[in-house]
Amino acid sequence: MQHALRFVDVVKTYGGKRALDGLTFDVPTGGITGFVGPNGAGKTTTFSVVSGFLTQDEGALEILGLPAFDPWKHRGRLGVLPQDAELSDRHTPLELLTHLARLQGMGGRDAAREASRVVDVVRLSERGSSRIASLSHGMRRRVAVASALLGSPELVLLDEPMAGLDPLQAKSLREALAELRGRQTLVVSSHNLDELERFCDHVVMIDQGRCLRQGPIGAVTGQQELVQWWLAGPPPLDALATALPDHSFTFADGVLAQRAPSGADLDAASLVLMGALVSAGVAVRAVRRGKGLEHQFLEDAAR
Repeated sequence: MQHALRFVDVVKTYGGKRALDGLTFDVPTGGITGFVGPNGAGKTTTFSVVSGFLTQDEGALEILGLPAFDPWKHRGRLGVLPQDAELSDRHTPLELLTHLARLQGMGGRDAAREASRVVDVVRLSERGSSRIASLSHGMRRRVAVASALLGSPELVLLDEPMAGLDPLQAKSLREALAELRGRQTLVVSSHNLDELERFCDHVVMIDQGRCLRQGPIGAVTGQQELVQWWLAGPPPLDALATALPDHSFTFADGVLAQRAPSGADLDAASLVLMGALVSAGVAVRAVRRGKGLEHQFLEDAAR
């Protein structure tokens, strides 16, 4: 199965306003896809349609090879974390997750083992027997993520899983989710585009219910064709043009933009460029391949 999820011209209307306006995109199987858009772009509506809480008015969708959501055929194959997921304060993570696993049809021992497994996945085993009321916001969020991973569903939708986490907690959860790559398909929405860029393979950008851009992270951000160099002084543009005649260069506000032709070896070209800068006595303060996901999204949304 090439795609775990596919939308084709999907429309969903609320009170005369189209929350999804001909939305079309694909999610490749086995990877981590970032789902990007501002508030009101249609992200939560999209997740609601996939999980069967809403039905589209027009268009077609395919979920794990099946048309539309089927509560029986998709049972155990789809996991969902809503943005505003609430947890019972009276239970421990292991108690709550065991109960949820039993609701999926697991027997008592299997449910307890599965609860223990997903607590380990989100790196919360040391607090698995603590009351949820005693947990920090970040720990509660990890318990909620664990609930979406119960039963190892093939497709997992995570709506703002890192919301409210401090940098260390976000890094830990990001690393935990990255370890699922190749075993499960994850679709992760977030307002933190730098965060998504760190661990997603693929991205879908939406705004006003339409897809602005989709594809592998490297292709979307131009990592194979653009290198940005933050310099301490003006570069020797003539020397660079001579050394790398197939590349184009612009310099503004202390940043040298190097654009490469399709198929160019950017690593080799960067060594040549660095040599030219060293020879000219120009110090390099920072280097970045591509535009960055946030930069690309803002460009697309402004069009």
